[in-house]
Amino acid sequence: MMQRRPWSAMHDAPGDRLAPYILIAPAAIIIVVLRLWPLVLGANYSFTGDGDRDGQPVGLDNYLELVRDPVFQTALRNVGLLVALLPVAVAVPGLLATFLYLRVPGHRLFRSVYFFPAVLSPVIVGAIFNLLFSYSGPLNAALGVLGVAPVDWLGDPSVAIFAVAGVHIWATFGMALVVFLAGFSTLDVSLLDAARMDGASLPATIRHVIIPGLARTIQFVFVTTMIGMLTSMFGLIYVMTGGGPGGSTYLPEYYIWIQQGQMNRPALASAASTVLFAVMLVVGMAQVALLRRTGRED
Repeated sequence: MMQRRPWSAMHDAPGDRLAPYILIAPAAIIIVVLRLWPLVLGANYSFTGDGDRDGQPVGLDNYLELVRDPVFQTALRNVGLLVALLPVAVAVPGLLATFLYLRVPGHRLFRSVYFFPAVLSPVIVGAIFNLLFSYSGPLNAALGVLGVAPVDWLGDPSVAIFAVAGVHIWATFGMALVVFLAGFSTLDVSLLDAARMDGASLPATIRHVIIPGLARTIQFVFVTTMIGMLTSMFGLIYVMTGGGPGGSTYLPEYYIWIQQGQMNRPALASAASTVLFAVMLVVGMAQVALLRRTGRED
């Protein structure tokens, strides 16, 4: 008696096995051609010279110059500062999304208001806050009413980078807010109901129910926020401080633009770009590993 072949065996044609690879091929080709290949070319170009040594191999000279450059050292210190501010940049949209999810009064209006800054260009945002942060501007006037001395928000080297970072957080948290709200749609509502019935406070609910339930979303927001802070602040820096005062608000992306566009040193700019990519890769992987371990402990 002839045995019938399983349905999966009859329909497992070679084309079916190739289908997943065919579907991801366009995206893979785009990533390789437009992302990975230029990255490799840039890293290779960083080992060549500028000016009189244009195109000649120079080994690690560009990287040694970066190490000795005090402006680039300041840019790297500012990267560390932004990484330290990441929990704030993630907590702000996370908490606001929690309040919106819990339907606080006026949540529909707040949803629109919170997202509005995300549609403004960095040039517009920078121009607005240049007026607010000016020494005789509204912010210092409000501080004067409270009896606080005026602050040179954009002229004090110890304050300027915090001012620019704060503006960036305000201007971009709307996108992270949308991601968090999408993550809330996957949250198990029964867990929230159980927490309410047990009389859990809001902080306890956030810590033991919402954060574990949104672990994947939090990981995604952490990484994307870090990338945005390290690669999308050029417009604000250009409009608000121009890298000053005294180079105190430099970030690697602004340093790269200066070397490429004004100093005509593309090889040194390529070296700085490679360093920025390595920093982002290391920090991103460390964040994901830390968040995963924290999630397992919870």
